[in-house]
Amino acid sequence: MPEITHRTIQTNGINMHIAEAGSGPLVVLCHGWPESWYSWRHQLGALAEAGYHAVAPDQRGYGKTDKPAAIDQYTQLHLVGDIVGLLDALGEETAVIVGHDWGAPVAWNSALLRPDRFPAVVGMSVPYGPRGDFKPTDGLKMVFGENFFYILYFQEPGVAEAELEADVTATIRKLYFSASGDLVRTEEMAAPRPAATTKFMDGMVDPEELPAWLGQRDLEYFVGEFEADGFRGGLNWYRNIDRNWNLMGAWRNAKVTVPALFITGEKDPVRGFAPEATIRQNVPNLKDLVLVPGAGHWVQQERPDEVSAALIGFLKGL
Repeated sequence: MPEITHRTIQTNGINMHIAEAGSGPLVVLCHGWPESWYSWRHQLGALAEAGYHAVAPDQRGYGKTDKPAAIDQYTQLHLVGDIVGLLDALGEETAVIVGHDWGAPVAWNSALLRPDRFPAVVGMSVPYGPRGDFKPTDGLKMVFGENFFYILYFQEPGVAEAELEADVTATIRKLYFSASGDLVRTEEMAAPRPAATTKFMDGMVDPEELPAWLGQRDLEYFVGEFEADGFRGGLNWYRNIDRNWNLMGAWRNAKVTVPALFITGEKDPVRGFAPEATIRQNVPNLKDLVLVPGAGHWVQQERPDEVSAALIGFLKGL
């Protein structure tokens, strides 16, 4: 397996830690919440072996990358700018960009805003949806009313941090298991809960043993990252959804036109509120939609071989 190396680069006014492997055409791998470069540990080696220079940054607010204090420093324009600056720091004109979870909007928007730099895109778990007519928090309140929805819960600074940081090991262990394909979901889990009395971790399941895809060493790595600096940086991404909506007004109903691939887990709970049904009309050059059997939300960790094969097949076909 090719060696994964680490370094820090300067981009868009911040210091960014990157993990990388291989040489050849550049592929940038953007993680989601609450994760890190380590979420791509399997794909870094697989892509390197296939002849690519694979780079997985700790994105703004995560890991060993800078974590600006101000909430408004985490807009999609900042995050896309970070990846453009990453290409500049590496001396590369273009890259295929891949994003999972919150990394998916970074990838989609990179391809939307800078198709000259990102001529192909892969989104995972979160399909592309153009900027619409309703402010996101208003839309979520209309849908969920007085019931709990985690994105609304995350809006108030300090509230989610206090809950998630009380026991970081338990938070990561329960969250990773509960959003995975290993959890057997019941109707009770899906039942609405009142927002006034519900917390994020309510209803999460603590596994009797770790799933096969998440070893003790893996768990300890993720826990160490969030014990060091907390969850605030990643949560600030959620706190910019309305600001992103305001900033992206010029791209209302815009389509992503570069060649694209979408990958999601069959059992990903995100599919319940962000279905991929309309992705083809919003991404007209979508080459394939890969539904990974048995996988949940952490698809590239749960089914690394299947995801790596899909990525390499897409890259080879460009």
